[in-house]
Amino acid sequence: MVTYPIVEIFHSVQGEAFHTGIPHVFVRFGNCNLRCEWCDTDFLVYEEIALDEIVKQVLSYDCKRVIFTGGEPAMQDLEPIGNELKQHGIHLSIETNGTIEIPSIIDWICVSPKDQLYPNVSIKQRTGDELKVVYCGQDLSMYDDLKVGFDHHYLQPCYLEDETVEQNGRNFAVVEQIVKQNPEWRLSLQTHKWMGVD
Repeated sequence: MVTYPIVEIFHSVQGEAFHTGIPHVFVRFGNCNLRCEWCDTDFLVYEEIALDEIVKQVLSYDCKRVIFTGGEPAMQDLEPIGNELKQHGIHLSIETNGTIEIPSIIDWICVSPKDQLYPNVSIKQRTGDELKVVYCGQDLSMYDDLKVGFDHHYLQPCYLEDETVEQNGRNFAVVEQIVKQNPEWRLSLQTHKWMGVD
């Protein structure tokens, strides 16, 4: 029996980057190969769930878009679950740190590299649909070679739950200025956090 480590499965709207505002079913996998300070997921708390039960839960939402997220979803064998969902006409997206190559079953690839935190970790997934960089003050020229493999480039302010509204607001203002001066980047905001939804 095929099982996957699942933190949660829920129906919401995408809150950031290219698909902002579009309803999706989020399949959040457990485990990750990195430990980012701003991660808002307890990816070490999960339940092993059978593939058929996952598909049943996804289909219960009557939504044709699924986002594989985590943790790091690329740590999982995505072919079995991807093939099952594709049989129901589901469009598959993934949000990944890019350290593992993504199988061709995925329709939309969003890579959010964490090399500013992990300079010794190499990005293996160098092509995709969107590159989403969490800005923590790093030199953006480090992404010049990577950007050429992606159609859309997003810069997202680092949002920390334990920071004040004022401090997070300053982070947003800094990124706004950078985007105004570097129009090859677009601003991505985590609107779902403002709305208080998953």
